Amino acid sequence: MKYFIYARKSTEDEDRQILSIEAQLVELKEFAAKEKLEIVALLCEAKTAKEPGRIKFAEMLQKIENGEADGIISWHPDRLARNSVDGGKIIYMIDRGLIKSLKFPTFWFEPTPQGLFMLQIAFGQSKYYVDSLSENTKRGLRQKIRNGIWPSWAPVGYLNNSKTKMIDIDAGKAPKIRKLFEFYATRNHTFNSLSKWCKENNLRGNLGKYISTSNIPIILRNIFYIGLMKYNGEIFEGKHEPLISKKLFDKVQEILKEKGRPQKIKKHNFAFVGLMKCLCGASITA
Repeated sequence: MKYFIYARKSTEDEDRQILSIEAQLVELKEFAAKEKLEIVALLCEAKTAKEPGRIKFAEMLQKIENGEADGIISWHPDRLARNSVDGGKIIYMIDRGLIKSLKFPTFWFEPTPQGLFMLQIAFGQSKYYVDSLSENTKRGLRQKIRNGIWPSWAPVGYLNNSKTKMIDIDAGKAPKIRKLFEFYATRNHTFNSLSKWCKENNLRGNLGKYISTSNIPIILRNIFYIGLMKYNGEIFEGKHEPLISKKLFDKVQEILKEKGRPQKIKKHNFAFVGLMKCLCGASITA
């Protein structure tokens, strides 16, 4: 039989799980040599298996359909699938006789009713792990927000403190953010002029980019700057220090609301309009 070696890590971020692929390949090559298995190709992928859409995985299954190999060698069934679609594809290809063998150093499998049953359980456990991990993460985020701690990236003017897990004021940017609110409250500035002021005063976002005109109203409407947090449509009181007073924030919201109202179109009903025309043929109007 001919085999593909398939190795996968869960993230495309090169700084995370950097040794995962390399370690899998070393172990799988040693396993193949020990079992005297013929290897056709090595396929590596850096993408999560919690949802369908992996390119290398799809290519591998297509090549097996074309008869280029009879089986797959992988570290564990969860490297192949953590979702019901991909797991179902492998089970169906085994039923059709296209995949004649699956080899894992950490898991026993034979293409028998008992082996298929155990493989389905392994795929189910992998999916359950992903689903429960996601649910536990969401629960942790909800509890964090209830405790008054922002669970995501801090807005410009604040910094995420990796040691305390709290949100700290950015001493360099906070005074400039405060100025944006003060300038807009004077009614003498537009979003465009505030964006230009940010460039002139080197006020950039947390990713290092200049603050665009479209980002100005987002900043001015953000209740985070008065010590509150909006999460999933609910308002929570934060433990971070406010940058501006509620009085200043309310004044800015009032101006934003006024400028956001549609302007009434003034229409004048002048007498005799349309009765006279110029020698050139154009109508004479008021």
